Amino acid sequence: MATILVVDDAAFMRMRMSKILSEAGYEVIQAENGLDAIDKYRASKPDAVLMDITMPEMDGLTALKEIRAIDPAARIAMVTALGQQQIVLEAVKSGAKDFLVKPAEPDRVLAAVTKLCA
Repeated sequence: MATILVVDDAAFMRMRMSKILSEAGYEVIQAENGLDAIDKYRASKPDAVLMDITMPEMDGLTALKEIRAIDPAARIAMVTALGQQQIVLEAVKSGAKDFLVKPAEPDRVLAAVTKLCA
């Protein structure tokens, strides 16, 4: 089964997404900010990434660009709060393949990951 990197500064969101994914059979790696995400991406080359946008240390948009510079084929979906449409548009232009609005329902999380891994 595919490996998914879940990136969010909120521990409860990482745990929620990880639980949804692991129960569906995915292997999950967690990162708490953009810098951590880049390190973990380099180390494990996951099949897909679910990336929060607003985080300390390095935001998701910057991390998206950095990961895509390392691996232009990286498959990343952004996870956003309502009201961040402009950032989502920039993320899509920067290579994001999908986006989820928090709190995403389990079916939507799995649909996004299935799409990313296809």
